[in-house]
Amino acid sequence: MADSDHSTTMPPVTNGKTAKALDRLSDADPAILLMRDWLRAQHVSQILCRFQQRLERRFLGALGSEAVDRQLDYSIACQAEVEATTVALKLQDRLPGVKARSLLGIVAKLEIIAGADRDIDDPTDFPWPHIASVLDDLKKV
Repeated sequence: MADSDHSTTMPPVTNGKTAKALDRLSDADPAILLMRDWLRAQHVSQILCRFQQRLERRFLGALGSEAVDRQLDYSIACQAEVEATTVALKLQDRLPGVKARSLLGIVAKLEIIAGADRDIDDPTDFPWPHIASVLDDLKKV
């Protein structure tokens, strides 16, 4: 059997999509990257909020030493939710300093603005229907 040459370096095997995605990432619009990070933080915060609410119900229904254990679980979940929400708020605070490089970047910034207040204010009050209308127009363009 012949010896094979193991000194040849093989090129990395990719499906082409991975390499192209990484190349585009460095050129991506900073506003779109911010929105991606903000959406992730919002999602984590919402999941932790629901989890904390389930633990709160269990804590309120517990008795004796079980209540102590449930209170500890609940306290940890509350703290995790606060920290996740803080991350989302810090990302929102970066928004004015981020310059959009494209129409999609402008849409991303408006999505963060509209999404940040969606759960707080009445979405039918000014300016939310107006901002939603502008977002819809921009998405169609």
